Amino acid sequence: MVKQNRKNKVLIVYTGGTIGMVQDEHGSLHPFAMERIYDGIPLLHRVPYQIDSMQLENIIDSSNMTPSFWSDIASVIEKEYDNYDGFVVLHGTDTMAYTASALSYMFEHLSKPIVLTGSQLPLGMLRSDGRDNIICALEVAAGKEITVPEVCIFFQSRLLRGNRSTKVSADQFDAFYSYNLPSLAKVGINFDYNESLIRPMPDDEPLIVRKEMETRIAVLKLFPGITSDVVNAVIRTPNLQGLIVETYGSGNAPTEPWFISALEEGIQRGLTILDITQCKSGAVKLKQYAASYDLDRMGVLSGQDMTIEAAVTKMMYLLGNYREQPELMRRLFTMDLRGEVSES
Repeated sequence: MVKQNRKNKVLIVYTGGTIGMVQDEHGSLHPFAMERIYDGIPLLHRVPYQIDSMQLENIIDSSNMTPSFWSDIASVIEKEYDNYDGFVVLHGTDTMAYTASALSYMFEHLSKPIVLTGSQLPLGMLRSDGRDNIICALEVAAGKEITVPEVCIFFQSRLLRGNRSTKVSADQFDAFYSYNLPSLAKVGINFDYNESLIRPMPDDEPLIVRKEMETRIAVLKLFPGITSDVVNAVIRTPNLQGLIVETYGSGNAPTEPWFISALEEGIQRGLTILDITQCKSGAVKLKQYAASYDLDRMGVLSGQDMTIEAAVTKMMYLLGNYREQPELMRRLFTMDLRGEVSES
């Protein structure tokens, strides 16, 4: 742990992931203890603000990420919220966009930066991208130039809104991209912030942290030739509460009677269904084509231009916190809660 008597304070929360891994005798990567991160980045001793660090009790590969782990991360930040100017969450890349999206919903009236980052190569490797990612994430979290009151991802010289981000490469340093919203900042010699895109500071509203997440949801990705057996098996999953349908283009889906009937049956049983486009950019526009007219008619909700990560976590969040208020919940599905959708 590094402790300095500086004005600005940042807490690093280590959850696991490639950035803090070592290789075993078989060549497999496993997470190690937090102290090793400082061995990998001696420059952290020279930054002009105070850095404290902690690691969660059980550090994991991000492929094992769960909503209960999101709750653990949120609880740490909630407990320390008044003690720090910002937070950096070190996280594996595979599910980083899901975690960033989930945290964005959990923290209502957020007034401090929460910046997730990681790396494609462990810090112990000579060419690791982790050093620059951590140092730049700390700059954002410390509010050296401006305060970014959002949950963000910093990766490879770009600051992205967390719930607009998706992982696009398994083997390139430039691993994350935001298709429907430009970067909040780009980093070269200087930090070049796009201040018009950064969400405004809340007006003296107290922080609210809601950690209930409903996991009884499913994602159904459409493809040519999908059968009624597959669709019905998903929709009739016992105790299913929500379904995200990844549709074609601007929200289009098959118009065969069996498909329409399957979705209608689910909605009649109380299933919440959200329409998300499979396209990387663009948005769902129900009724633009006849192939989406029936979806709108039966009450399928439009996911607009949300990423799949933002859609999954928004559904978990709303079902977990507002299911007893169905009219409010449906209205919140269509609203921009944390910058996850564009203004229509």
